Amino acid sequence: MSNQNLFNEPGLKQITVWGRGVYENKEARDVVVSLTEAAALEGKYVQAWENYVDLPDRIYVPVRAYGKISSQEIESKYVYENEAPDIVVLTEETLVKGVDVLAGIKPGAVLVVNTKRSPEYLFGFIKKNTENLSKIVTVDANSLSKSIITLSGAEGATDASGIGKGIGAVLAAAAVKGTEIVKFDNLLKIVVNKNAAKKAYKQAVVIDVNTIPKASV
Repeated sequence: MSNQNLFNEPGLKQITVWGRGVYENKEARDVVVSLTEAAALEGKYVQAWENYVDLPDRIYVPVRAYGKISSQEIESKYVYENEAPDIVVLTEETLVKGVDVLAGIKPGAVLVVNTKRSPEYLFGFIKKNTENLSKIVTVDANSLSKSIITLSGAEGATDASGIGKGIGAVLAAAAVKGTEIVKFDNLLKIVVNKNAAKKAYKQAVVIDVNTIPKASV
């Protein structure tokens, strides 16, 4: 039986962030931590963690970080992978090719991508599990901030560089714009790079998948 069917938690939202290796592992972690910490300010129940199965010590291997936000106590707190994400975030655009980033997404799910390209263009590369996807959000995170490469914060240690100092703040802001998962003002209380987050919130492009012309698919 799939973990997706073990719990009936209507108030639960799952966030999965995909990155590549140690280069983007911190940024993936920062997205889920900043969103869950912002949700905690709103009195929500939260969890944030990394997927150690992904071997994040390797350079370009796809890695994941997970977050859970719920209006009620989280029953599935010992399920250590998000099998039914509501929000999927990609720290770089090539992950839409050859990686099933939308596996298990719930109806109404939102995809957030760090890219200069249009949502319509990216959608053409996604071959699986698009039937439950409702929106694509794009933002050029690389132009608004720099990736922070550090092992600080791994294994539960305090992250000396701060939460959301790099592109993680940008992607979290884009996720908030596309989903309203938390209040943007609360996100700003968490992330270090507030200026980049504000710019991202204004510049992020949000497209309803149903409006994408068939020729783009």
